[in-house]
Amino acid sequence: MTSTPSETRPFELAQLGTLVLLPWSGAAADGADMPYLLIYSLGDAEGGPETTAAAIEALLASNGLTAGGELVDGTAAEPALSITLHVEAGEAVVDLPQLGARCAAPPAWLTAIAERGYAYLVFTTRPWPEGRPGRPIEEETLASFVSAEQTLRAAAHVVLPAQGPRA
Repeated sequence: MTSTPSETRPFELAQLGTLVLLPWSGAAADGADMPYLLIYSLGDAEGGPETTAAAIEALLASNGLTAGGELVDGTAAEPALSITLHVEAGEAVVDLPQLGARCAAPPAWLTAIAERGYAYLVFTTRPWPEGRPGRPIEEETLASFVSAEQTLRAAAHVVLPAQGPRA
């Protein structure tokens, strides 16, 4: 992830450790594919996993999100979100005022986001050192981490509308 200047930060960006943005799609309750996004840290900041978890919690709070809180429906008129999702050139681009991330999106994810117009974001404070970028992640391993009660309770859950390419 890259960072942008911010006047007030309740944490140092380095405390987040290595953040990973991971898109995937899967069947939802309505039978159609849902485009999902997972943001997590490897827990590799100085101070370890506890430091990264606290920093992510502060980042979420500074953007009006709560780990373990209610689902935030960003497709509703209120509340206005400070986190955005753009889909451009086959990539998912997530931006917050403090930082941004981009990753290649698989074709099934791109199809699902085009059909739905939004993604389900899970932004967890739970570190996942095994989920290193560049290494293949088995579907069962991903499902085990994402569906774990520890991961879900430690996450902000957001229905994040997709926007077109930025000008």
